[in-house]
Amino acid sequence: MPATIISGTEVARTLRAELKEKVARRASSHNGTPGWIPGLATVLVGDDPASRAYVGMKNRAAAEVGIHSRQINLPADVSEDELLGVVEGLNADPDIHGILVQLPLPRHIDEEAILEAILPEKDVDGFHPVNVGRLAVGADDVLAPCTPKGVVDLLLRSGHDPAGKHVVVVGRSNIVGRPMASLLLRRGRGGDATVTVAHSRTPDLGAVTRLADILVVAVGRPDTVTADMVREGAVVIDVGVNRVDDPSAPRGYRLVGDVDFEGVREVAGALTPVPGGVGPMTIATLLANTVQAAEAIRARSEQEVPA
Repeated sequence: MPATIISGTEVARTLRAELKEKVARRASSHNGTPGWIPGLATVLVGDDPASRAYVGMKNRAAAEVGIHSRQINLPADVSEDELLGVVEGLNADPDIHGILVQLPLPRHIDEEAILEAILPEKDVDGFHPVNVGRLAVGADDVLAPCTPKGVVDLLLRSGHDPAGKHVVVVGRSNIVGRPMASLLLRRGRGGDATVTVAHSRTPDLGAVTRLADILVVAVGRPDTVTADMVREGAVVIDVGVNRVDDPSAPRGYRLVGDVDFEGVREVAGALTPVPGGVGPMTIATLLANTVQAAEAIRARSEQEVPA
């Protein structure tokens, strides 16, 4: 029997609806207390078409749920000091609760320096070393990277709780693989899994992936995982997005994941598609992180107000 398809598009739509309702409640005055709106700033350096399109998607999604979004466009030759100045200004802006600097940056800019300049409490990408460290030690209230956090939410909302399961994560990047493992190892909701991390240097990768109750693949290479590498009935989450040539497609290419979809769907119990799987969850989770950051910043500022 073919695998059940886990639609990230549908789950993300539900999450965005929940966020829209929450943002509307925050914006409404209550007992004389004025409402407030979460604010997200996106910083785009240069004019890369893919980055421009992705930032546009994020801003449109923010507007749809009622989040105030501000896009800052900078030329490709902007200096590192100028970009740091922009970040510092957003750090100090009380109307901005989340800051996202779109990667990659031009080669003359130190990405690590820029990411570290963002206040950890406004780091809605979850890349700041403080947030990475807090996630590694199992903090519950940390701003976690959007893609792995979205994967956990997708698993829970589709009825595939990772608690007590053996999860194999294929990939060890700082953006997906490593934080994915940290999230799954945490105690409580969305965690309590037994986690194995495999990667490009793992001997006999199939022998490892066949052990998985839940298999998360994030390596950035098409058809890395084939049907013979998946245990029957396993849940397979395909994080990869790869462009492959296809003369029959309108644009001359099509998007595929890291998993051989047609082959694996005959073996797996459940499987995410590409596109329409993890991608929509990443953007929805960015919005969720922005609301989370805003609530934490507001709560902290209210505690600091003198009596």
